[in-house]
Amino acid sequence: MRILIADDEKEFVKALSVLLRNANYSVDFALDGEEAMDCLHGASYDAVILDINMPKMNGYDVLKQMRKEGIKTPVFFLTARSQIDDKIEGFNLGADDYLPKPFSTDELIVRLRAIIIRSQGGVGNLLKFGDLTLDLAKYKLYCGESFLSLSNKEFQIMELLLSSPETVHSSQQILESAWDFDSETDFSSVWVYISSLRKKLVQLGSKVVIKSNRGAGYSLDMPNDL
Repeated sequence: MRILIADDEKEFVKALSVLLRNANYSVDFALDGEEAMDCLHGASYDAVILDINMPKMNGYDVLKQMRKEGIKTPVFFLTARSQIDDKIEGFNLGADDYLPKPFSTDELIVRLRAIIIRSQGGVGNLLKFGDLTLDLAKYKLYCGESFLSLSNKEFQIMELLLSSPETVHSSQQILESAWDFDSETDFSSVWVYISSLRKKLVQLGSKVVIKSNRGAGYSLDMPNDL
């Protein structure tokens, strides 16, 4: 899953980026509101973490512009402004969550993942299809009682596939979801990780397969219904 951080505090952005990458997210960042909008026009994100006090466009204005343009990406305000009026303003503009600084890193990860899952129509910390269950809190892929831990990229790709299993996801979409904007990689990397995931599904004994769709991309399929 891919996250955009918009905050003008460079050191904070660096630290938060490390935290999110360790939690299996890909991260892009912007240091002002206009740069944040440029990022949103150029890529798709699963959530946006916004500060309020930013140059050029503040966080409120970024959210207003997003909703005006029909960008429905979940927005998480992470800001030093902790007054109730600030929170009310954020929620009235269409924010999905609001957490004042300083904050618990564990709470941030849990709440961020929750708004992403809700936006995709999911419930709790589990994504399921066929005999597979991906535990988003434990970063493990289950088939019945058997489970495997996934690498960072494997986890992000499987999370994307399981979030809409019958949708065909192109290699470009997978790159955008699982790799950072400035990452130097190409479609061959996607194939390598898809190949690794296919082997792990066989290792788990799952009936679910990652299906190639005539060069269009990848989706999940279960030829033999359980």
